[in-house]
Amino acid sequence: MSETPQREPDRIDPEFDHRREAVVDERELEEVLAEYAIGRDDHKNAPAFVIRPDDVQEVLSTLREAEGFDHLSCITAEEYEDRYESIVHLTKFDQRTHEVSLVVPLPKDEPVCQSAEPVFRTAEWHEREAYDLVGIEYDGNPDLRRILLPESWQGHPLSLDYDQDKPQVVRYGEHANPIQPDRRDFESETMFINIGPHHPATHGVLHLKVALDGETVLDVDPDIGYLHRCEEQMCQQGTYRYQLIPYSNRWDYTANLPNEWAVARAVEDLADLEVPEYAQVLRTMAVEFGRMLGHFLALGTFGLDVFGDFTAIFQYTFRDREVVQNILEDLTGQRMMFYYFRLGGVAWDLPEPREEFFEKVRDFLNGLPAKMDEYHDLIVTNEIFQLRCVDTGVLEPEVAKEYGCTGPVARGSGIDYDLRRDDPYGYYPNLEWNVVTEDGCDNYSRVLVRIQEVEESAKIIEQCIDLLEEWPEDDRPVQSNVPRTLKPDADTETYRTVESAKGELGVYIRSDGTNSPGRFKIRSPCFHNLSALPEMSEGEYIADLIASLGSLDIVLGSVDR
Repeated sequence: MSETPQREPDRIDPEFDHRREAVVDERELEEVLAEYAIGRDDHKNAPAFVIRPDDVQEVLSTLREAEGFDHLSCITAEEYEDRYESIVHLTKFDQRTHEVSLVVPLPKDEPVCQSAEPVFRTAEWHEREAYDLVGIEYDGNPDLRRILLPESWQGHPLSLDYDQDKPQVVRYGEHANPIQPDRRDFESETMFINIGPHHPATHGVLHLKVALDGETVLDVDPDIGYLHRCEEQMCQQGTYRYQLIPYSNRWDYTANLPNEWAVARAVEDLADLEVPEYAQVLRTMAVEFGRMLGHFLALGTFGLDVFGDFTAIFQYTFRDREVVQNILEDLTGQRMMFYYFRLGGVAWDLPEPREEFFEKVRDFLNGLPAKMDEYHDLIVTNEIFQLRCVDTGVLEPEVAKEYGCTGPVARGSGIDYDLRRDDPYGYYPNLEWNVVTEDGCDNYSRVLVRIQEVEESAKIIEQCIDLLEEWPEDDRPVQSNVPRTLKPDADTETYRTVESAKGELGVYIRSDGTNSPGRFKIRSPCFHNLSALPEMSEGEYIADLIASLGSLDIVLGSVDR
C-alpha cells in the first residue's frame, strides 16, 4: 500500500483566477433563451428568466450544453395567492459566480411541472421534497413520492391552506417486495435488510432499505425524514434581525458556524447590509475553527465505522476537537449552539485579555502538525484502513456532479470546487490557502481531503490571528449599523451559499415586505451527498456500504432540516 500522496494544489491568485470572472453575460443568456423566456424576474444574486412548465428540460439542456451550466444547485418551490412557482438555481462548477435562475409559474388548480431529472439526476430528490412539502407535482420524475413525511400524510406543510392543527394518523402499508423481477437472479439467494433508523453506523436516525445477494449490495434506498423539524417553516415565522441565525445552528450541529454565515450572507444581500473588514476577519477565523470541529468528528466516527470498535482514532480526534471547542467557547460563550454571527458582523470582539486568547490559539496551532502526523500513522498509512477504503465507495466526477455533490465528497472525486475561492466572501480572498482535491474518487480519498483541509484551516486561522494582533485598537468595529427592524422590499429574492464542512450550504429568501421571510429555503449539502449513496454502493459488499455512508459525513439534522 502506498503512503499519503503528496500534492500541492494551485494557490489562489485573486487577479488571474478565471473563476473570479464577475457575473454571467446577461445579454448572451437573453439570446440563448429568446424562444423560451416568457418574462423576466428580478433576483439579487442572478438574472432570472420565466419559462413555461413544459419547456423545463429543453431549457436546462440548452443552458447545460450551450452555456456550460452543469450544476443544479437547488430547486425552490413556493405557493402564492394566485400561483405556484418552481425556481431552479443553476451555476457552473468551474465558474461559480456565473448564475442563472429559471422561474416556472404554475396554476393553482393543477401545479404540474416538467421534471428536471432527465437533465440533472440530482433533481429527483429536490422535486420529491418540493412535492412533499409544497404540493407541486413533477411530470417525468422517476420516483415522485414523499421523501420527508410518511406516504399517508395528508396535505403539504408549506402550502398556504395547510391546517397545522389537524391531527394526523400515519398508516403503515404492507412491505412490497424490494427485489423487482428485472433485478432478480433465480440462481442466487436474495435478502432484504433494514439498517437503522436507530443504528450507530447510520450517524443518526437514517433508515437504509438494502437488498442483498449474499453480501453484495443490489439496491439501496435511503429513507429519511425521521429528524425533520420544519426548520424552513420555523424560519418563515421568525424575524430577520434576531431569530433566523439561531435556528441555523440546529441544521448541521457538528460544525454549525458556517450555517450562521449562510443565513447572514443571504439576509445581508437581501437588505444591502455591509460588514466591517475587522468583523470579516473574525468571521473567517471562527468558521475555520468550526470546519475543524466537523472534520475531527468525521475522522473519528469514520474510524469507528471502518474498524468496528472504539479505537484510538476516535479518542485522538475528540482530544483535539475538545481543544477547538474550548477556544470557541472562549470566543462565543457557547460550546455547541454558538450564535456568534449577527447581521452586519459578529456578536462581540475577542475575549479579554486578548493576549491570553492569542496564546491559546497559537499553542493549539503549533502542536497541530505533530497531531496530524499521528492521524497519518493511525489512519492514512494503516494497512487495514487502506484495505477497507481504497477502491471502495467509488464516485466518479461526472456522477458526483450529476447528484449535486459538493465539499470533501466532490473534492475527493477530483472536482476542484470550493465556494470560499470560487464565490469569494468574508476575508478569504485576502488570505493564502489551498483548495485540496484528490483523484481517487473513493472512501480513502475523501478521508485524505478532510485531513488536509484541517491543515489548510490552520493556515487560515494563523493568518487571521496575525491580522487581529496587529489591528489598530481604535478601528475594531464588530458590526455595521443595522436597523433594529428589517423589512426588505416585498418580492425581493436572493439565493446565497457558503462552503460548510460538508459542502455547499445555500439559503434562498423571498421577502414579503414584513420583518419575516415570505419563503425561506435551505439547500443542504448532506441531503445531496446522501442521494449519491446508491451509486457508490451497488455491486459492493455490505461492509463497504457502511464505509461509504461514513465517508459522506452526513448529519441528519442537515439532511432533514
